[in-house]
Amino acid sequence: MAIPVAASPFELFESWYNEALGCKAIEEPTAMTLATVDAEGRPDARIVLLKGWDTDGFVFYTNMHSIKAHQLEANPHVAMCFHWMPLEKQIRIQGQVTPVSDKEADEYFHSRPRQSQLGAWASRQSEVLPSRFALEKRLAKYTVKYPLGTIPRPPFWSGYRVHPDRIEFWLKQPFRLHDRLEYRLEDSEWRSQRLYP
Repeated sequence: MAIPVAASPFELFESWYNEALGCKAIEEPTAMTLATVDAEGRPDARIVLLKGWDTDGFVFYTNMHSIKAHQLEANPHVAMCFHWMPLEKQIRIQGQVTPVSDKEADEYFHSRPRQSQLGAWASRQSEVLPSRFALEKRLAKYTVKYPLGTIPRPPFWSGYRVHPDRIEFWLKQPFRLHDRLEYRLEDSEWRSQRLYP
């Protein structure tokens, strides 16, 4: 079985992503590995959640004081990977990040559960936490500060859009003869080719 070639990688992404969203065996279909590189060239990786996508790219959100945000300031090039094991499918994406607009960040922030909004204020992501009580104390502080009404988005919390220039679709096949379909952005056009497994 071969991966069908689509005119755009986003058509194929939409098909596979919707399949993952509908698969009950996948607990978190939006989970993706995000790999960054720090100022010294050391790679780093963690799982983040995809919070939006279109033909301009793939969006995730974070504390702008986090380790990943500092790494993105030093080097905006990233790699992402979705691995949906029950579907035997994987998508690898490479590209460059830009910050989302304040409007986009505000809209997403206000769509989150209220406790998650308060948690964004309380967390000093990636800093040393002296005790769990210190975090609970900060959460209580912001719960009292914003007891009712709209909670403003913290100025240190926003998102990034990954603008891809390479997207690879991987489909498991017997005897490790997997099917790999690569799209590369060349002169503003997506070109596809198959790769050996």
